[in-house]
Amino acid sequence: MENYIRKLSGKKYLARLAENLTVIIPTGACEVYGPQLPMGTDLLVAQKISEMIADRIGALIAPTIEMGESSALAAFPCTFAMPRKILEDYLEALVSMLIEDGAKNLIFITGHAGNVDTVSYTIKKHLKDGIKACQIDWWRFTNANSGEIFDYKGAMAHGHASECGTSVMMYLYPELVDHDEISCVQAKANSFPDILQYEHFTTKTPNGSIGDATVATPQKGEAIVHVCVERIMDYLKTQF
Repeated sequence: MENYIRKLSGKKYLARLAENLTVIIPTGACEVYGPQLPMGTDLLVAQKISEMIADRIGALIAPTIEMGESSALAAFPCTFAMPRKILEDYLEALVSMLIEDGAKNLIFITGHAGNVDTVSYTIKKHLKDGIKACQIDWWRFTNANSGEIFDYKGAMAHGHASECGTSVMMYLYPELVDHDEISCVQAKANSFPDILQYEHFTTKTPNGSIGDATVATPQKGEAIVHVCVERIMDYLKTQF
């Protein structure tokens, strides 16, 4: 069964929505993601996770957002950073139209950390419309649910394009991983984690990767995807 709204006729879309009021909204980014992974990694993963969930619950998948609020990585020339205002306007338009068409339950699969605050803001604005909504901040979600799957902890496993991200891509999109470019970039120690700090991403990494991607495997990626999807399903069964 086709779940992407963009692949349905208007008639079929409205009929499906009348039968199932849940819509999944994937968001991502297009930014440097280490030398070994595609720039669209955040969205590609968010889409695939959305597909897995949609297949399980019969939900529709909304038009995806390929760029994100990537100002943190804007020092790299190979990053398409969407201004937050544009992302906010896009989400507002999308959510408003979905609600107008009859959607009642919204599941955001957010593949990019820079989008999280804007997604939360949009959700809270529309709670007055009687919707239910949740957000999966994907890469932080994998960190919270990784258990003993990975060799490392913290940034060395869950940094940018590191053990976790590379493993997940090896499992979901093996053809898009450049194994010759996989590297290890030591995460910088932070003596003040309780203070919000701001610096160009280029001061943290020369290639857009932070952590050890050399220990990534598709088996680890499969394990974390399975655990995380089941965790999401457990939540949806009780709340949606």
